[in-house]
Amino acid sequence: MSQGLTPEFALGYRAMMLDGIGREVEITKKVLAAVPDEKADYRPDPHARTARELALHIASVDVQFLDAIADMNFNKMEGDQSITTSAETVAWYDENMKRGIARVQEMTAEKLMTPLNFLNIFTLPAVFYLGFLNNHSIHHRGELATYLRPMGSKVPSIYGGSHDEPFQMPEPAATAA
Repeated sequence: MSQGLTPEFALGYRAMMLDGIGREVEITKKVLAAVPDEKADYRPDPHARTARELALHIASVDVQFLDAIADMNFNKMEGDQSITTSAETVAWYDENMKRGIARVQEMTAEKLMTPLNFLNIFTLPAVFYLGFLNNHSIHHRGELATYLRPMGSKVPSIYGGSHDEPFQMPEPAATAA
């Protein structure tokens, strides 16, 4: 257990991170869905992943992070190459992220505080890998979003409006008289 990490903090951090990850999943699904299947082999540079490879990397690794946290073991981190369309990627990602989030939600504070070795690179308490997952996903989602216009697709709203999906102010809530 990490010095100073309390069960209350681990449970609170998990709640905060899973809430945020849940919102990020919805944004990620919009970016994944925007990849046109007929141009999924697009790559901006010979050293870059194709759009399909990058989309599968995001979807697979997000789910694998949740499963590794819940299993308390980072054995492997590799993508699922059986998915072939953007719609399949979004459906698989949605289903498996919900499952993975539920698994992490069920973990005890003791398990969340347990140090886990990440592929012999570093060791953190299990709950802190939620931050790593979130950062990894956002990083690659931004990378994939930059592919969209050159592929002839539209860039969805991510944290605010885009040229293709401008920010819309919500209607004010009606007040009771």
